[in-house]
Amino acid sequence: MSAVTIICCRPCGYEKRARDVAAALRRQLALESDLVPGKGKIFQIRLGDRIVASRSKGHFPGADDIVAAARH
Repeated sequence: MSAVTIICCRPCGYEKRARDVAAALRRQLALESDLVPGKGKIFQIRLGDRIVASRSKGHFPGADDIVAAARH
């Protein structure tokens, strides 16, 4: 499987959420994630070049939703 990158806005306080998602991906799919600091309210999960989940208009995908998206 491809590398997982989680881009999150640290000033917005999204880092804890990103770490929780990384832990779920590690636990359920044995995938390691790189956490990348971002700006501008970004919260995006990439599997290789593909965006599998992202924050949109205040809605955050749950860890289970992200794990399911990474499986496909």
